[in-house]
Amino acid sequence: MADLKYYDIIQKPVITEKSMEAMGEKKYTFLVHTDATKGQIKEAVEKLFEGTKVAKVNTMNQEGKTRRRGRTSGKTAKTKKAIVKLTEDSKDIEIFEGL
Repeated sequence: MADLKYYDIIQKPVITEKSMEAMGEKKYTFLVHTDATKGQIKEAVEKLFEGTKVAKVNTMNQEGKTRRRGRTSGKTAKTKKAIVKLTEDSKDIEIFEGL
């Protein structure tokens, strides 16, 4: 397992219609490092966004898709997505507020 710091774990937010609807329930979706565990993701969110308290973390691994270019075939990179649910008394995450 890689030695990950909290600022290496969260790569970027996922902005889709489904993730925007889930924000009403205080659920936020992020692309995270593929080696990150649920505990590390929880710690990273609480340290990066002050005033947030994580209630639950759900993760999903997405395998890379097979792509072809002529005769040559290969795979795109694997990704890991995390859905973070905040507690009721927690502050909202500010990067999503203007969307």
